Amino acid sequence: MAVMTYREALRETLREEMQRDDDVFLIGEEIGVFEGSYKITAGLLKEFGEKRVRDTPIAEEGFVGAAIGAAMLGLRPVVEIMTINFSLLALDQIVNHAAKIYGMFGGQTSVPMVIRTPGGGGQQLGATHSQNIELYYAFVPGLKVVAPATPADAKALLKAAIEDDDPVLFLENLSLYNTKGEVPDDLPAAEIGKAAVTREGTDITLIGYSRMATVCTQVAEKLAAEGISAEVVDLRSLRPLDRDTIIASVKKTGCAVIGEDDWLTYGIGAEVAASISDGAFDYLDAPVRRVAMAEVPLPYAKPLEKLALPSPDSLYKAALETLAAVGKRR
Repeated sequence: MAVMTYREALRETLREEMQRDDDVFLIGEEIGVFEGSYKITAGLLKEFGEKRVRDTPIAEEGFVGAAIGAAMLGLRPVVEIMTINFSLLALDQIVNHAAKIYGMFGGQTSVPMVIRTPGGGGQQLGATHSQNIELYYAFVPGLKVVAPATPADAKALLKAAIEDDDPVLFLENLSLYNTKGEVPDDLPAAEIGKAAVTREGTDITLIGYSRMATVCTQVAEKLAAEGISAEVVDLRSLRPLDRDTIIASVKKTGCAVIGEDDWLTYGIGAEVAASISDGAFDYLDAPVRRVAMAEVPLPYAKPLEKLALPSPDSLYKAALETLAAVGKRR
């Protein structure tokens, strides 16, 4: 068992997968000589050479398209897009090609590629560099979308993504890169499409993914100090979405609060809430609550940015209000 940062877990996994399979290669802007904007690929160019760590021009549509072609011919590219905001420049390649080639060609060729990309606010990067637009991709059949919250899950899910025969969008929240956690030795690949109950509870279910999964855990610990038993469900995968685990938890607790870093309207939480309504409506003691980002382009000014993002306090308040509505707390 080793303790490492989220960043280190990603780097170690890329190295291990490149050592395991010569068909795995990395491609993206400034990932070689500069070692990546967030230093995830540090040292890999020196170890594996230019053939397998490919620096590209600033042309997302071009290098994502090149990776799709390489994947169709049997390689396993891992694309790094500097920020999820820039993935919009490659939207046609991702949505109209990577996601659809297997189905449109009757299964004659698959697209085993991974697109790694960070996102999220809190870094004062401005409205066009701080978005959580994972919904754009989770909406699309043919793509798999994962969002690990811990170093261990970052490693297990990245292994699974690289070894998967379908295109996988791998989401990394910027605020998680320096977080630390235990990563077991010989950690196996995770199951894409499987959520995790990271804390057992009986009074209320807190549901989140990526950064908000860690916020849910913080709030659960705070509630526990007040005698409230909160269960935490980390979605881990947004497509496919593990509705069974969500529904089973809400059936047990009767209450649910969903935390998400995207906007409330049409957000991931809306799909989770609809799933709860479909599968656990008769077990609900109170309406499902959602805590999300303010419906604004994220401000640059630090105080305004902080106010716009969902926080432990806002999730905690929503949990207390939900519990009070059902008489579990005054």
